[in-house]
Amino acid sequence: MNNSAKKYRVIAKVGNRPDGTAHCVKYRVNDLVRFAVFLDVSWPGWRWFNVYAHRKGEPGPQLANFTNSNRPQQPFL
Repeated sequence: MNNSAKKYRVIAKVGNRPDGTAHCVKYRVNDLVRFAVFLDVSWPGWRWFNVYAHRKGEPGPQLANFTNSNRPQQPFL
């Protein structure tokens, strides 16, 4: 599999709702470094994101997790 075909499912915590519960968003991404930059611009208060293997129609295993201070150093795992 070449790197341009790698896809991940990502769940990111971007803040808290008024009732105190976590506000999380889900995305399908190809490049983890660019996704972290996207979070900086779109969700400046993001806390963490978990990376899962993209498997059509089924949940994939968790591959990694990152925080605002522990950012991805490479676009692919």
